Amino acid sequence: MRLSLYFKLLLLHVLLGLAVFVFKPLATLYFLFITFFCLYKIIRVSKKNKAFYVLLACAYIVGIEVFLRMNGGTFFYEASKYLVIVFILLGMFGVSFTNKALIYVLYVLMLIPGIFVAVSEMGFETDIRRAIAFNLSGPVCLGLVAIFCYRRRITFNQIKIILLGFLLPLISMTVYLFLYTPDIKTVITGTASNFATSGGFGPNQVATVLGLGMFVLSARFFMSKDTIMLRFIDLGILGLMGFRAVVTFSRGGVITALIMILGFLMLYYLKVNRQKKLNIRLSIFFFLGVVLFTWFISSIQTSGFIDKRYANQDAAGRSKGDVTTGRADLLTFEFKEFINNPFFGIGVGKVKEVRFNETGIEAASHNEMSRIVAEHGLFGIFAFLILLIVPLILRLKNKSNIFFYSFYAFWLLTINHSAMRIAAPAFVYGLCLLNIVYETSSGKKTLQSQQLSS
Repeated sequence: MRLSLYFKLLLLHVLLGLAVFVFKPLATLYFLFITFFCLYKIIRVSKKNKAFYVLLACAYIVGIEVFLRMNGGTFFYEASKYLVIVFILLGMFGVSFTNKALIYVLYVLMLIPGIFVAVSEMGFETDIRRAIAFNLSGPVCLGLVAIFCYRRRITFNQIKIILLGFLLPLISMTVYLFLYTPDIKTVITGTASNFATSGGFGPNQVATVLGLGMFVLSARFFMSKDTIMLRFIDLGILGLMGFRAVVTFSRGGVITALIMILGFLMLYYLKVNRQKKLNIRLSIFFFLGVVLFTWFISSIQTSGFIDKRYANQDAAGRSKGDVTTGRADLLTFEFKEFINNPFFGIGVGKVKEVRFNETGIEAASHNEMSRIVAEHGLFGIFAFLILLIVPLILRLKNKSNIFFYSFYAFWLLTINHSAMRIAAPAFVYGLCLLNIVYETSSGKKTLQSQQLSS
């Protein structure tokens, strides 16, 4: 991508964040614009490039999902997941997919018995259609993305543009967050997840997508052959985005980002040539400098509360007994429901209702693994094993995807602290199934990643 175009896109998304902050209804107008624009591009593009445009459109929707939610920019809560599903279906009709991806059709089919259980068991006070749609939109989205992406070839340059598709709308959200709470100190009163620093929205979801943006910026910084100025611009944006992620006081997204970056760096370092290895070692010093400076500023701005948060302490500095902030209790409850209903589970979307009836506490599941087991029983176990094992088997056969472990880790860690409330884990899971094609020095394409010099 030309540098001038990159700067224009950055500026456009900075202005978008500013404009939505000034006039919130613009979020809805932008949602409509980007929906019809992506649909137009996917329908009109040649068959040769259709898969790339589908994935780029999905990446952009995933990147902007939380920003639109916090501003009421979509007509219903799950709109972004359904839009990803529509784009993927258009891609399936436009280009073929391998029959070997049918294992993910089996995964989707295993979710169906839970629907019948839910319909027969749910109370009259429950909106069955809404409960099923809310709880299955994420898993079905994942299944369709996986079918579309399984062993699909895409070039290294194309995957870098797809990563940029994630990043650009997160630039807008970062600008919006700085405008929403410019003075962090005034809204920090303890160590709990903070809605005020998260744009008035869920800190967990905000930190999760910002963490994804941190990974993209880090990968760009280490892989880039662009000018030093551009690399340091990316590093500066990383510091700003990382700061806003940290001060949400939601740890899951930040820790996941760090694990993704570490996994990518280890794999990338092993694949590149000697000169690139030297550049990476030099770059790490600047990268660590930005990370430490960002943490230092975060600590000052939060009056030290962020240090206590990551040390699992309360505002008074006392160690908390439960590092999971209540998630362990939810997980235990869901496994108990599986023991009581081992074959078909308790039904799609019923965990929340049963928990409320038994404990009087209305709390949504944070863990997709325990939720699918509780609601789908043995079918849920087999469905989850498909998701867990198939990418690893694929990795043994083809090691072309330099981002595999980062994408796989994002999916696995995110569904264990934030379930599938957003489309990001479903879509990123699909990306770890891609075969990445690299160009050799002679210009020929190969599936082997040998010595990456780009």
